[in-house]
Amino acid sequence: MEAMVQEWTDGRLDDLSSKVDRGFVQVDQRFDHVDQRFAQVDQRFDRVEAEIRGVRIEMKDEFKAIRGEISGVRGEIGEVRKEINGVQRALVFGFIAMSGAIITGFAAIASQV
Repeated sequence: MEAMVQEWTDGRLDDLSSKVDRGFVQVDQRFDHVDQRFAQVDQRFDRVEAEIRGVRIEMKDEFKAIRGEISGVRGEIGEVRKEINGVQRALVFGFIAMSGAIITGFAAIASQV
């Protein structure tokens, strides 16, 4: 069992220390790389957010335009309704006049007989 126990000499401790230092340097380099990747992801998110803001503004403007067009169509429909009502009124007056003329004609025929 004593053969397995090794003494920690200054040289071995220095080797261990340098290996640990190299390991931390590698970890630091990897974290630097990860930090760069996160910075790239942040830039992408910023671009996406800017695009979304632009799309939202564009959609808002387009919806306003559509509402304006719908309002115009409603006004035109109102005008068409007025015209249809005018035509309907003329037809009713025409029907009343024709009915009166037919009744007058039948009355005239009946009075001659």
